[in-house]
Amino acid sequence: MQTTKLAKLLVLIILVSSLTGCVQRRLIIRSQPEGAFVTIDRQPIGLTPLSVPYTYSGTREIQLEKDGYKTVKVQQRIDPTWYEKFPVSFVTENFWPREIRDERLLEFQLEPKTQVQENLLLDRANDLRYNVQRGTVTAPIN
Repeated sequence: MQTTKLAKLLVLIILVSSLTGCVQRRLIIRSQPEGAFVTIDRQPIGLTPLSVPYTYSGTREIQLEKDGYKTVKVQQRIDPTWYEKFPVSFVTENFWPREIRDERLLEFQLEPKTQVQENLLLDRANDLRYNVQRGTVTAPIN
């Protein structure tokens, strides 16, 4: 009698543990043009396009850098889906019979840096030098 109760309890524990749920969260980042270096929350990640797992929803600081393009820095809000809110999340994380995939796609358009023409830059530098010599603009202290 005692062994049958123990056996039933053991079968129940095995059954419940085999039904554990799982939510796979991935953040997919793409940029146009590709090959931008991505940092998330000041952690280097890699070059676009990329896919990275994440654990929690919330606001992430995402930065993209590429030579010849303006740096993009955004505070990106990642809202939880309906099955990631308590108390539903307790069931989906622990007892849901199938894997749930939560993929978030973030796409960024990089803008080329504006190049200042060399002759305009030299003219501006010469004007500044002339004004400093005349005393109308003070030179910076080194």
